[in-house]
Amino acid sequence: MKRQELLDRFDLTDRVVIVTGGSRGIGRAIAEGFAAVGANVVVASRKAEACDEAVSAITAAGGTALSVPTHMAELGQLETLVARTVDAYNGVDIIVNNAANALALPIGSITPEAWQKSFDVNLRAPVFLVQAALPHLRASAHPAVVNISSAGAFTKAGFVAMYAAAKTALLSLTRSMAMEFAGDGIRVNALAPGTVDTDMVRNTGPDMQAAMVAGQLIPRMARPDEMVPPTLFLASEASSFMTGHVLIVDGGLTVH
Repeated sequence: MKRQELLDRFDLTDRVVIVTGGSRGIGRAIAEGFAAVGANVVVASRKAEACDEAVSAITAAGGTALSVPTHMAELGQLETLVARTVDAYNGVDIIVNNAANALALPIGSITPEAWQKSFDVNLRAPVFLVQAALPHLRASAHPAVVNISSAGAFTKAGFVAMYAAAKTALLSLTRSMAMEFAGDGIRVNALAPGTVDTDMVRNTGPDMQAAMVAGQLIPRMARPDEMVPPTLFLASEASSFMTGHVLIVDGGLTVH
Protein backbone atom coordinates (compact mmCIF):
# COMPACT_ATOMS: atom_id res chain seq x y z
CA MET A 1 0.00 0.00 0.00
CA LYS A 2 1.35 3.42 -0.96
CA ARG A 3 1.62 6.29 1.51
CA GLN A 4 -1.32 8.27 0.15
CA GLU A 5 -3.53 5.19 -0.06
CA LEU A 6 -2.83 4.50 3.59
CA LEU A 7 -3.48 8.09 4.67
CA ASP A 8 -6.71 8.13 2.67
CA ARG A 9 -8.06 5.31 4.84
CA PHE A 10 -8.14 7.76 7.76
CA ASP A 11 -9.61 10.66 5.78
CA LEU A 12 -13.10 11.86 6.80
CA THR A 13 -13.47 14.68 4.29
CA ASP A 14 -17.15 15.68 4.03
CA ARG A 15 -18.31 12.88 6.34
CA VAL A 16 -21.04 14.00 8.73
CA VAL A 17 -20.26 13.01 12.31
CA ILE A 18 -22.42 13.40 15.43
CA VAL A 19 -20.34 13.40 18.62
CA THR A 20 -22.38 13.25 21.81
CA GLY A 21 -20.79 14.67 24.92
CA GLY A 22 -18.71 16.59 22.42
CA SER A 23 -18.12 19.77 24.40
CA ARG A 24 -15.44 18.52 26.79
CA GLY A 25 -13.11 15.68 27.68
CA ILE A 26 -12.82 12.75 25.28
CA GLY A 27 -15.77 13.96 23.20
CA ARG A 28 -14.27 17.41 22.70
CA ALA A 29 -10.96 15.86 21.62
CA ILE A 30 -12.77 13.56 19.17
CA ALA A 31 -14.81 16.42 17.74
CA GLU A 32 -11.70 18.53 17.17
CA GLY A 33 -9.71 15.61 15.79
CA PHE A 34 -12.41 14.50 13.36
CA ALA A 35 -12.85 18.07 12.12
CA ALA A 36 -9.09 18.23 11.55
CA VAL A 37 -9.32 15.31 9.10
CA GLY A 38 -12.17 16.89 7.16
CA ALA A 39 -15.40 15.86 8.86
CA ASN A 40 -18.44 18.04 9.33
CA VAL A 41 -18.84 17.64 13.08
CA VAL A 42 -22.02 18.08 15.09
CA VAL A 43 -21.23 18.79 18.73
CA ALA A 44 -24.03 17.58 21.00
CA SER A 45 -23.94 18.20 24.72
CA ARG A 46 -26.34 19.37 27.41
CA LYS A 47 -25.03 22.92 27.85
CA ALA A 48 -25.47 25.28 24.91
CA GLU A 49 -22.59 27.53 25.92
CA ALA A 50 -20.17 24.61 26.06
CA CYS A 51 -21.29 23.36 22.64
CA ASP A 52 -20.89 26.82 21.15
CA GLU A 53 -17.42 27.20 22.63
CA ALA A 54 -16.30 23.86 21.20
CA VAL A 55 -17.66 24.79 17.78
CA SER A 56 -15.91 28.16 17.91
CA ALA A 57 -12.60 26.42 18.62
CA ILE A 58 -13.13 23.99 15.74
CA THR A 59 -14.04 26.70 13.23
CA ALA A 60 -11.15 28.89 14.39
CA ALA A 61 -8.84 26.00 13.55
CA GLY A 62 -10.31 25.78 10.05
CA GLY A 63 -12.83 23.00 10.66
CA THR A 64 -16.57 22.78 10.09
CA ALA A 65 -18.90 22.20 13.03
CA LEU A 66 -22.44 22.71 14.26
CA SER A 67 -23.63 23.17 17.83
CA VAL A 68 -26.78 21.25 18.80
CA PRO A 69 -27.41 21.38 22.55
CA THR A 70 -28.96 18.05 23.49
CA HIS A 71 -30.04 16.44 26.76
CA MET A 72 -29.34 12.79 26.03
CA ALA A 73 -31.98 11.59 28.48
CA GLU A 74 -34.72 13.32 26.47
CA LEU A 75 -35.69 11.09 23.55
CA GLY A 76 -37.38 13.93 21.66
CA GLN A 77 -34.14 15.87 21.71
CA LEU A 78 -32.34 12.95 20.07
CA GLU A 79 -34.77 13.17 17.16
CA THR A 80 -34.11 16.91 16.98
CA LEU A 81 -30.36 16.31 16.99
CA VAL A 82 -30.64 14.07 13.95
CA ALA A 83 -33.05 16.42 12.18
CA ARG A 84 -30.81 19.46 12.67
CA THR A 85 -27.79 17.47 11.50
CA VAL A 86 -29.57 16.42 8.32
CA ASP A 87 -30.87 19.95 7.71
CA ALA A 88 -27.33 21.31 7.94
CA TYR A 89 -25.35 18.58 6.17
CA ASN A 90 -27.88 16.46 4.25
CA GLY A 91 -27.18 13.22 6.06
CA VAL A 92 -25.42 11.31 8.84
CA ASP A 93 -22.39 9.12 8.21
CA ILE A 94 -20.90 8.48 11.66
CA ILE A 95 -22.20 8.52 15.22
CA VAL A 96 -19.84 8.60 18.18
CA ASN A 97 -21.87 7.76 21.28
CA ASN A 98 -19.62 9.36 23.87
CA ALA A 99 -21.97 11.14 26.31
CA ALA A 100 -21.87 9.58 29.76
CA ASN A 101 -23.28 9.95 33.24
CA ALA A 102 -20.77 9.02 35.95
CA LEU A 103 -23.25 8.94 38.82
CA ALA A 104 -21.83 6.51 41.41
CA LEU A 105 -23.47 4.92 44.43
CA PRO A 106 -22.34 1.82 46.31
CA ILE A 107 -24.56 -1.22 45.94
CA GLY A 108 -26.92 -1.12 48.89
CA SER A 109 -27.72 2.55 48.46
CA ILE A 110 -28.69 2.67 44.77
CA THR A 111 -32.05 4.37 44.29
CA PRO A 112 -34.46 3.76 41.40
CA GLU A 113 -34.04 7.40 40.41
CA ALA A 114 -30.23 7.15 40.30
CA TRP A 115 -30.41 3.91 38.33
CA GLN A 116 -32.74 5.47 35.78
CA LYS A 117 -30.61 8.60 35.45
CA SER A 118 -27.49 6.53 34.84
CA PHE A 119 -28.99 4.15 32.31
CA ASP A 120 -30.92 6.84 30.42
CA VAL A 121 -27.69 8.51 29.34
CA ASN A 122 -25.19 5.64 29.34
CA LEU A 123 -27.32 3.03 27.59
CA ARG A 124 -30.73 4.19 26.37
CA ALA A 125 -29.50 7.32 24.57
CA PRO A 126 -27.00 5.52 22.30
CA VAL A 127 -29.65 3.03 21.20
CA PHE A 128 -32.33 5.59 20.44
CA LEU A 129 -29.92 8.00 18.75
CA VAL A 130 -28.79 5.26 16.39
CA GLN A 131 -32.42 4.32 15.75
CA ALA A 132 -33.27 7.95 14.95
CA ALA A 133 -30.35 8.20 12.53
CA LEU A 134 -30.75 4.73 11.02
CA PRO A 135 -32.39 5.77 7.72
CA HIS A 136 -29.54 8.21 7.13
CA LEU A 137 -26.85 5.71 8.10
CA ARG A 138 -28.39 3.24 5.66
CA ALA A 139 -28.21 5.88 2.92
CA SER A 140 -24.56 6.70 3.67
CA ALA A 141 -21.71 5.36 1.57
CA HIS A 142 -19.46 5.12 4.64
CA PRO A 143 -21.63 4.49 7.71
CA ALA A 144 -20.13 3.72 11.11
CA VAL A 145 -21.10 3.81 14.77
CA VAL A 146 -18.55 4.03 17.56
CA ASN A 147 -19.88 3.41 21.06
CA ILE A 148 -17.61 4.71 23.81
CA SER A 149 -17.72 2.10 26.55
CA SER A 150 -15.19 1.82 29.37
CA ALA A 151 -12.38 -0.43 30.50
CA GLY A 152 -14.42 -0.61 33.70
CA ALA A 153 -16.64 -3.08 31.88
CA PHE A 154 -13.76 -5.57 32.21
CA THR A 155 -13.01 -4.95 35.89
CA LYS A 156 -14.75 -5.47 39.24
CA ALA A 157 -15.87 -1.81 39.02
CA GLY A 158 -16.41 -1.37 42.74
CA PHE A 159 -18.55 1.63 43.69
CA VAL A 160 -19.29 2.48 40.04
CA ALA A 161 -21.57 -0.47 39.44
CA MET A 162 -24.32 1.43 37.61
CA TYR A 163 -21.89 3.05 35.21
CA ALA A 164 -19.99 -0.18 34.55
CA ALA A 165 -23.19 -2.19 34.12
CA ALA A 166 -24.50 0.25 31.51
CA LYS A 167 -21.17 0.33 29.69
CA THR A 168 -21.05 -3.47 29.72
CA ALA A 169 -24.53 -3.62 28.25
CA LEU A 170 -23.40 -1.14 25.60
CA LEU A 171 -20.81 -3.69 24.48
CA SER A 172 -23.53 -6.29 24.09
CA LEU A 173 -25.60 -3.83 22.08
CA THR A 174 -22.55 -3.07 19.94
CA ARG A 175 -22.40 -6.71 18.93
CA SER A 176 -26.15 -6.86 18.31
CA MET A 177 -26.12 -3.69 16.22
CA ALA A 178 -23.18 -4.99 14.21
CA MET A 179 -25.05 -8.17 13.41
CA GLU A 180 -28.39 -6.55 12.62
CA PHE A 181 -26.91 -3.74 10.51
CA ALA A 182 -24.30 -5.77 8.64
CA GLY A 183 -26.61 -6.18 5.67
CA ASP A 184 -26.84 -2.39 5.40
CA GLY A 185 -23.07 -2.01 5.39
CA ILE A 186 -23.13 -0.21 8.75
CA ARG A 187 -20.13 -1.09 10.90
CA VAL A 188 -20.55 -0.84 14.68
CA ASN A 189 -17.62 -1.02 17.08
CA ALA A 190 -16.77 0.17 20.57
CA LEU A 191 -13.87 1.89 22.28
CA ALA A 192 -13.10 1.12 25.93
CA PRO A 193 -10.89 3.86 27.41
CA GLY A 194 -9.09 3.43 30.68
CA THR A 195 -8.24 6.28 33.05
CA VAL A 196 -8.33 9.52 31.06
CA ASP A 197 -7.63 12.99 32.43
CA THR A 198 -11.16 14.41 32.16
CA ASP A 199 -13.53 16.25 34.46
CA MET A 200 -15.33 12.96 35.10
CA VAL A 201 -12.15 11.33 36.39
CA ARG A 202 -10.97 14.40 38.31
CA ASN A 203 -14.28 14.47 40.16
CA THR A 204 -13.51 11.06 41.67
CA GLY A 205 -10.85 12.65 43.88
CA PRO A 206 -7.08 12.12 44.12
CA ASP A 207 -7.24 8.85 46.04
CA MET A 208 -9.46 7.17 43.44
CA GLN A 209 -7.34 8.55 40.60
CA ALA A 210 -4.18 7.21 42.21
CA ALA A 211 -5.79 3.80 42.66
CA MET A 212 -6.86 3.66 39.02
CA VAL A 213 -3.39 4.61 37.76
CA ALA A 214 -1.72 2.16 40.14
CA GLY A 215 -3.52 -0.71 38.46
CA GLN A 216 -2.14 0.12 35.01
CA LEU A 217 1.08 -0.87 33.27
CA ILE A 218 1.52 2.69 32.00
CA PRO A 219 1.56 4.64 35.28
CA ARG A 220 -0.30 7.79 34.27
CA MET A 221 -3.67 9.01 33.10
CA ALA A 222 -4.19 9.27 29.36
CA ARG A 223 -4.72 12.62 27.72
CA PRO A 224 -8.12 12.98 26.00
CA ASP A 225 -6.38 13.41 22.64
CA GLU A 226 -4.88 9.93 23.01
CA MET A 227 -8.38 8.54 22.47
CA VAL A 228 -8.72 10.31 19.10
CA PRO A 229 -6.56 8.03 16.89
CA PRO A 230 -8.25 4.80 18.02
CA THR A 231 -11.70 6.35 17.60
CA LEU A 232 -10.72 7.61 14.15
CA PHE A 233 -9.53 4.10 13.29
CA LEU A 234 -12.93 2.65 14.21
CA ALA A 235 -14.92 5.35 12.38
CA SER A 236 -12.86 5.47 9.19
CA GLU A 237 -12.08 3.11 6.35
CA ALA A 238 -8.92 2.14 8.22
CA SER A 239 -11.07 -0.45 10.04
CA SER A 240 -13.15 -1.43 7.00
CA PHE A 241 -13.06 -5.17 7.88
CA MET A 242 -13.91 -4.72 11.56
CA THR A 243 -17.35 -4.74 13.16
CA GLY A 244 -18.89 -5.92 16.42
CA HIS A 245 -15.67 -5.59 18.41
CA VAL A 246 -14.27 -3.47 21.20
CA LEU A 247 -10.88 -1.77 21.13
CA ILE A 248 -9.45 -1.46 24.66
CA VAL A 249 -7.15 1.55 25.17
CA ASP A 250 -6.43 1.49 28.90
CA GLY A 251 -2.71 1.73 29.54
CA GLY A 252 -2.63 -1.96 30.44
CA LEU A 253 -5.30 -1.74 33.16
CA THR A 254 -7.08 -4.91 32.10
CA VAL A 255 -4.04 -6.97 31.11
CA HIS A 256 -3.98 -10.27 33.01
